[in-house]
Amino acid sequence: MATAGGRRVITCYGAAVLLAAALLLSAPDATEAYDSLDPNGNITIKWDVMQWTPDGYVAVVTMYNYQQFRHIGAPGWQLGWTWAKEEVIWSMAGAQATEQGDCSRFKGNIPHSCKKDPVVVDLLPDTPYNMQIANCCKAGVISTFTQDPANAAASFQLSVGLAGTTTKAVKLPRNFTLRTPGPGYTCGRAIVGKPSVFFTADGRRATRAFMTWKVTCTYSQFLAQKPPSCCVSLSSFYNDTTVSCPTCSCGCQNPNGTNCVNRGSPHLGSAIDDPGKWTGQPLVECTSHMCPVGINWHVKQNHKDYWRVKITITNFNFRMNYTEWNLVVQHPNFDNITQLFGLNYKPLTPYGGDINDTAMFWGVKPYNDVLMQGGNKLGSVQGELLLRKDSQTFISEKGWAFPRRVYLNGDNCVMPSPEDYPSLPRMQAL
Repeated sequence: MATAGGRRVITCYGAAVLLAAALLLSAPDATEAYDSLDPNGNITIKWDVMQWTPDGYVAVVTMYNYQQFRHIGAPGWQLGWTWAKEEVIWSMAGAQATEQGDCSRFKGNIPHSCKKDPVVVDLLPDTPYNMQIANCCKAGVISTFTQDPANAAASFQLSVGLAGTTTKAVKLPRNFTLRTPGPGYTCGRAIVGKPSVFFTADGRRATRAFMTWKVTCTYSQFLAQKPPSCCVSLSSFYNDTTVSCPTCSCGCQNPNGTNCVNRGSPHLGSAIDDPGKWTGQPLVECTSHMCPVGINWHVKQNHKDYWRVKITITNFNFRMNYTEWNLVVQHPNFDNITQLFGLNYKPLTPYGGDINDTAMFWGVKPYNDVLMQGGNKLGSVQGELLLRKDSQTFISEKGWAFPRRVYLNGDNCVMPSPEDYPSLPRMQAL
């Protein structure tokens, strides 16, 4: 299988050609966004027309992150669309278009953007108040409702001209795109719905938008086609050997070593500030695995009725802080989590309530919720789990104590091969 979010297209030959063709015709498109651990997760974009103007309208656009564990981190979201007519953006608050485009036909009052296909980005937190609206100006970062509901939405306001001044005259934008900043999201078409209703702070009066439409965007690792961003190492109290991340998990070093930097290198400062800083391109420490982030799962202690695990996350990316990081881990003993140390926890049950083998973990504010950039003394965070043993399922052999899958911020991490897992010494049992 590709990754948690991907679908594999299988091509058959010989006598199976006709059957394969029928299957491919009836199967979902390969670029369909789907995540088996969060099948209903999406980002919903709501466009509310709040006011008519002489040649168009003023709208508030809000993006809601309904994904359980995939948030949008730095350098932030980029939302684009194509106008249906000759619309322009007269002004914006809470965001800005990346390009003004050709506004030469206008004299005097010049629009904010005349692009047929504008791309909009969030403003920074220190933006002047007269350019802000509620839920804006977070540098494009959107949390998940699970971790931080107060910051799981982003909004901006725009004044649209040459658009029509009635609900029948307004034409919906087309071809919505959402980048973060790379690909991965597929957006559907805009669909008109019931106008949004807004209540005053005291709840005694309700107003409503003149017109509302929504766009749903879903994520697929297949569509993103990006290399792995994390890997997992394994260790235990009963074996002195640490099973390291597989070699070249996220790529291999160039022969001349130009795609990584050693910690303490005199060239580190200039490398961090090169143009890749603004595109979100990782600058990783030279390691055998070449991953921006490494996760260690350590079986720490064993008691008669309980066992204990220590999780350590280390940032090898010199350019990026991982704000509000999260892990999704699959293990059959997660239905018996008893206590957590330095971690928040939510069970995920994508396969129904009877199967509780998937858990989401994240840091505790302000203790360890931010994974600082590589080389920083706070570039590593830790947490521990205490799990009760279930005599019906607990076994000590064949790597049972180690996770089946690990995801960092929704991305599947590279695991060691099962045959390499730390083994028990002879005549010893957990």
